Amino acid sequence: MGMVLNILIYFYLFAGLHCIQQMSWLPCQFVDHVFFNSGNATEVQVHNRAVVVQFGNAGDTSVNPHAITFLVSGSRVDLRRYLDAVAADQLDCELQRYKAEDNEMRWPGHGAHKHDCWFTCTFRHTEDLFTVTSLLRQGQEDCHSRAAIGDRDTIVTTVAMVLQTQSPSLIARLGSDQKLHCEFAVDHKKPHFTVDWHSREHGHRTRLFSHDSRTGQTLGRGVGLRSLAKGDASFSLPIVKIGHEGLYVCSVSVPPLSISQDITLHIQESPRVSLNVGSTLTLQEAGEQKVVCTAEGYYPLDVDIKWYQQEEPGASGQRVGGPLPRRLQNILLSSHRNNHGGTYSLSAFFYLKPSLSDSGSQFTCKVSHASLRMPIQKSFVLTVHEPSSWMLAALAVLLLVLGCGFVLLRLYSARRRSHEKKPY
Repeated sequence: MGMVLNILIYFYLFAGLHCIQQMSWLPCQFVDHVFFNSGNATEVQVHNRAVVVQFGNAGDTSVNPHAITFLVSGSRVDLRRYLDAVAADQLDCELQRYKAEDNEMRWPGHGAHKHDCWFTCTFRHTEDLFTVTSLLRQGQEDCHSRAAIGDRDTIVTTVAMVLQTQSPSLIARLGSDQKLHCEFAVDHKKPHFTVDWHSREHGHRTRLFSHDSRTGQTLGRGVGLRSLAKGDASFSLPIVKIGHEGLYVCSVSVPPLSISQDITLHIQESPRVSLNVGSTLTLQEAGEQKVVCTAEGYYPLDVDIKWYQQEEPGASGQRVGGPLPRRLQNILLSSHRNNHGGTYSLSAFFYLKPSLSDSGSQFTCKVSHASLRMPIQKSFVLTVHEPSSWMLAALAVLLLVLGCGFVLLRLYSARRRSHEKKPY
């Protein structure tokens, strides 16, 4: 009942708020790992708990005293700046406990203690416009990272570090130049940091760039060192190829903390569509024509090609409300062809054997692909003629000649046989 009450309070308080600038709090999910002893072993249970992330100062009253509140107080890093002017219903928020790499190392920021408690707070835009991950510090001299958090507790924190990407999911065309955005901020001046970029494919990790500000050592390229000094760790990827598609990870470490962002690069190349006939096609009745629609140079693999026949507009006596296009069923597909550079091609064809009733019909090839907002359409109009009179006359003469030839051949054969029977 308490959880239901909390949710109702969230919706009530949240209903009149439209963007981050107008609000001082946000609803969030706390993925809490609770440790307990079972016999001689320590077991872990994962609890998803509704919480409030509230921006303010230590000592502020919680906007919902019946819920867990993470109070984010002021520091050199303002988390709200990264969420500026975004509709609240476009954000997904998740909180988790964080264990520092070195529990004995003190964070160099102001007011930090040797055994502070840490949490990660991640905001994701529902349309993949950005992801912001922050490390929140709960200032305590002796924090128990496994300690249970009560249903009405207020956890006072400050933002120690933020890592943001404005390209968590990026779509690129072949040959384009792309920048994988990654930006960080730390709560103290001149931090000693390490920035690392690597890609992952089928479980294989490839390092692309690394820079250690303490030693000045740099491996790889793609990140500007001048920009890096200002917190911009974006990675440049010139002349995108098929092999560049995959998962990229931007990591920033400020001992004893480390934080990373995943960026997925998708490659899409639109097909070029063509027909093997012009905009009009003229055939004789009972003739035959192979009609081919070809989609070339597309990526990824999946493409859909359909053929439709639309009867002549006005054939039923009116242009509006005429018959709808009819999908052709006798379509044959070629196999996918691999092109240089990794793109694909595919053809869809049929054999057209028209009758006079097909004259004036429009035939349309429609190609759909993930890279297209609307399908590409290519059409031609068919004109069908009856065989002409001179062709009929020529056909009659041809048949007469063939008939006469056949008769003469029979007469010649009979005469030859009669001569062969005489003994002289």
